[in-house]
Amino acid sequence: MTDKKKTRQSKGKSKPKPKKSAKSTAKKAPEKAARKNTSAKPTEKDSSLHWLVRPDTIRKLWIGGGVVLAALVVVEIWVPAHGTFGLDDTFGFNAWFGFAACVAMIFFAKGLGKLLRRKDTYYL
Repeated sequence: MTDKKKTRQSKGKSKPKPKKSAKSTAKKAPEKAARKNTSAKPTEKDSSLHWLVRPDTIRKLWIGGGVVLAALVVVEIWVPAHGTFGLDDTFGFNAWFGFAACVAMIFFAKGLGKLLRRKDTYYL
């Protein structure tokens, strides 16, 4: 080392760093943990999320929706359907026809997508 560096180091006495109290580290620990867990999947007990985003609420909504749809089909036992075309007079027509129409739309959309698809090098 040069003489200037030695004199600078000897002149400036280093101050001892203040020790961190337990209170100050306890305050920062949850903040760090909260920042680290932002990309993690939400847990069922995380109450900071909106109620429609929580996994347990989503599961309950699916179950509730399925129960309501099944109940509507079962009600057709006691309430007679008055169909116009004959086929719509069958048991559970609205349920199975809606499902079949949805499946048909999915297959049609996939076929249309393959038909209209362009090559990967189209824009190159």
